[in-house]
Amino acid sequence: MGISAAYFDGKTSRRFAVEFSVAAGTAFVTGDIQRNCPIDELRVSERVRNAARKVTFLDGAYLEVSDNSSFNQLLAETGYQDSLVVAVQQSWRGTFIACIATMTILVFGYLYGLPAASEAIAKALPEQAERVIGRETLDFLDQRILAPSKLPEARRKEIVARFKGLVPPRQGVPAYEIIFRKSKIGPNAFALPSGQIILTDEIVQLVQSDDAVIGILAHELAHLHERHLMRRVIQSSVIGAAAMALSGDVSSIVAGIPTIMLDLKYSRDAEREADDYAIAMLKANGIDLSNLTLLFEKIGEDSEGSSYLSSHPPASERVERILKER
Repeated sequence: MGISAAYFDGKTSRRFAVEFSVAAGTAFVTGDIQRNCPIDELRVSERVRNAARKVTFLDGAYLEVSDNSSFNQLLAETGYQDSLVVAVQQSWRGTFIACIATMTILVFGYLYGLPAASEAIAKALPEQAERVIGRETLDFLDQRILAPSKLPEARRKEIVARFKGLVPPRQGVPAYEIIFRKSKIGPNAFALPSGQIILTDEIVQLVQSDDAVIGILAHELAHLHERHLMRRVIQSSVIGAAAMALSGDVSSIVAGIPTIMLDLKYSRDAEREADDYAIAMLKANGIDLSNLTLLFEKIGEDSEGSSYLSSHPPASERVERILKER
């Protein structure tokens, strides 16, 4: 006895009422259309709950079978078996295990694979690429956020000379240039991958201590030494691409929020590494570490009006870590 089905020739939208049956390894179509072929030439669609199953012929014609119960019985009689993937999809236990395995891979990839890959890529990038990125970033900031420094030239030269005269805590210090700017967003300091360390007038005026300024510069030099910015750019790009692939819309808030939250973790790790570098540099040059605690205490007091702590660990946490090193 055959199973009722709808036959389509694959060339037009016309529907033919037929019956589908199998005997001795051969599939038969009878009714409005008459045809037969070996069953191993047919392709059967996956099971999707109560949706109609599709049986496709080599020439593109196909059947749609709505009676899933009878069709499944027919398949069983022919010895047909779903693929492993389909079998897992139809099993709650298999689906659960697959989800756990996927989450495990994603978590380990995020915690260990992505940072390692980003560091390797950042170190392999040619200097020309970093110079271009740094130059364009500084041009953008100068046009929108930064302005020429108002600090006296003598003060600026004194700070630069003092810092360049210090002994670095490690070998292989990257080439750098200290650039002073006035900022529209309050106290700040940051390092560009091209080697410029940007120091704002506002942060110099906030700490009121050249030794504290030295600590800031040592912190930013660490970012250059470890190529933190390029690593963060690479990590952000990968996370953003993954969010876009999952959400289907890179501009959506849903895609943006998890991207920012995930990337913040890497930023804080980098800040802790830079703090350790600054601590080592101050200790190597006999500068009291209280200058770093002074810096974070003042920035913490001014954090509502400052962007400097936006991706940094809490000031109290940093002060506690520094005090342990004294």
